[in-house]
Amino acid sequence: MRPGIFEGLEGVELILHAGDVGGRSVLQELKAIAPVRAVYGNCDLPDDPALRRAIHLDVEGLSIHVSHGHELGSPTPEGLLAAYAADIIVYGHTHKPLVERSGARLVVNPGAAGPRRFNLQPSVARLTIRQGQADVEIVWL
Repeated sequence: MRPGIFEGLEGVELILHAGDVGGRSVLQELKAIAPVRAVYGNCDLPDDPALRRAIHLDVEGLSIHVSHGHELGSPTPEGLLAAYAADIIVYGHTHKPLVERSGARLVVNPGAAGPRRFNLQPSVARLTIRQGQADVEIVWL
């Protein structure tokens, strides 16, 4: 894991991992920061009991859906919004950081925090929900 992960996620209450985890050791290291809930990506084993196909949460009146996005082929914000009814949709498959609002709904790709791939700068996202309002920040590593 990149050393910047600990600083980038300092103080979070929960880590939602959007797949392509890279092994259980990654989840163990992340648990040192906060509790972790993770979905499997196309590079993970779908039968790993530590990983789910999707995660559904409700936080302060907002629904959150987390899946890798590969289940849609090439996920786009429009496709994700059409496929999932959640207020906040988190996915990871493209590894490209993205924050897109559509009305009151939010689509987030935190990017990738592991080894640099696809000539993209590693990143994570910090999602903050207060009084039923969601804000997101991409944190570059």
